[in-house]
Amino acid sequence: ERHRRSADYFRVFNEMRLEGEHTDFKIRVNQAELKVHKIVLYQVIPFFRTLLSDKWDSDIYDVQDVSLHIMSHIVECAYTGSVYITKENVAELLVAADRFLMSYLVNGCCHFLESQLDPEGAIDIFTLTQNFQSCSKLHTKAKLYILKHFEDVLRLSKEFLELSPEHLVEFFGRDELSVKQEEMVFEAILCWIHLAPEERKRHMATLLPKVRLGLVATDYFTEKIKINPLVMENESCTSFVSNATEALLGCSIPEPSTLVLRKQLTRPRFPPAILLAIGGWSGSSPTSGIESFDIRVNRWEDVNQENGRPRAYHGTVVLDGSIYCIGGFDSISYFNSVWKFNPITQIWHEVANMFEQRCYVSVAVLDGLIYAIGGHDGHTRLNTAERFDPPRNQWTRIASMVEFRSDASATTLHGKVYICGGFSGDLCLLTAESYNPQTNQWSLIAPMMNPRSGLGVIAYGDLIYAVGGFDGNTHLRTVEAYNPRTNRWRDVEAMIHQRSNFGIEVLDVRMFVVGGFNGSSTYRSVECYDKQTSRWNEMRDMVTRRSALSLCVLSGLPEVTQYAADRD
Repeated sequence: ERHRRSADYFRVFNEMRLEGEHTDFKIRVNQAELKVHKIVLYQVIPFFRTLLSDKWDSDIYDVQDVSLHIMSHIVECAYTGSVYITKENVAELLVAADRFLMSYLVNGCCHFLESQLDPEGAIDIFTLTQNFQSCSKLHTKAKLYILKHFEDVLRLSKEFLELSPEHLVEFFGRDELSVKQEEMVFEAILCWIHLAPEERKRHMATLLPKVRLGLVATDYFTEKIKINPLVMENESCTSFVSNATEALLGCSIPEPSTLVLRKQLTRPRFPPAILLAIGGWSGSSPTSGIESFDIRVNRWEDVNQENGRPRAYHGTVVLDGSIYCIGGFDSISYFNSVWKFNPITQIWHEVANMFEQRCYVSVAVLDGLIYAIGGHDGHTRLNTAERFDPPRNQWTRIASMVEFRSDASATTLHGKVYICGGFSGDLCLLTAESYNPQTNQWSLIAPMMNPRSGLGVIAYGDLIYAVGGFDGNTHLRTVEAYNPRTNRWRDVEAMIHQRSNFGIEVLDVRMFVVGGFNGSSTYRSVECYDKQTSRWNEMRDMVTRRSALSLCVLSGLPEVTQYAADRD
């Protein structure tokens, strides 16, 4: 009631303003005058409240450095409580709103700018907000966005070349700077200098030390950096390169200062995403343990958590920055429960239960919905499926699969859910199905070349990979890939180790398999496959042996240090 009367009150004043009635004050912009009411300015715009309270004895106020168009928006906002913010006016509007101390309008501009954060415009937002204390949160978000999407920003943003050398030093010195290869940092420096070489080449002395030369390929260092004219012509740079060469390649016992430099030059940057291994079967019982894998240092770390519950043969997915742990088994109970993990607070809490208990469940995410498919309820194998809508905290049944299957694996590609293999209760399956959410229908696709239970299925590029598993006799190393366009499977290079009931995910454009069981023992081992080279490589083992675990990839964290390996 009170808010409505207030709105009506200002609506009446706005009607009078538009008709030019009973105005008692003028805002003059470049000889043009905006006729307004003192009482409205006094109540709504803090700048004018102070001005009019200080015995301002004129009925005109001259505004400098604000266009008539923007000042009209400010007045409109004062009377109506709203203003139309666009890409074209937001910068000027923010400056004016800050000048007139209109915090609610500043917040509105910041909210709009945050929605516009992309590789092309992030630097504009970063530089626009740097001088406004009221925009400090947005300024920090823009900075983190640039760091985490640096290669895209470098490729798409013309404003990168306009950054100050101080900003470049800040960006290139941060662990959070996300680059696939450190060489990209040196290339970015060259690109920036070449815009105005005579003016900018002196800054190579402060920029070059921000390149972590110990992470650069030796050939690139010797052929591209060491003999670059901009480096060779700068005495500070040649001295730095000489010291760096000694620190990285010297054979003598290093001095303490050399060790410090070596540490600086080889310090890994933070990864853009973290691989998490959650739960599983370890020893003679399920575990609640979580480990994080830092791909930049090839190391696993234990993760702190609250309310973690031991479970195995479950599924995990990431959606909107949260991790969901679905179904599973704790050696006593078959779960229909679902737990949600906040990676910032590291606390689990329960969300809506599934309709059915599902151990050996297959899970996937498509279009903001979480799918739980098949499994075992403690009595029988299932062909049923359901999906979860997180905003509504509600599960909905969907069409049942053609086959009853537990210990299968699922993924999504091109708008469909795919599930492959599993165990029917009698046989290890080689059948596979796809689900179309538009028709709510499952359809059999071409069967795999090998039956596989306890396999891993993942979309990698434009293909669906079926990896490892158990065929009823042997734990498998073999891998095959399905092409949805041709409805055909083909053989892919086999893993190094045979394994079933392992975790599988794609990280840094490589396919990772983690843990599992080989028929006699549980693994800690990790290997990854690169489709560009068609080769598998072994990575650092997990801390804990486990099978029946689940993997997920966490990206976009505001603070990755909770999950990354210690740099110090």
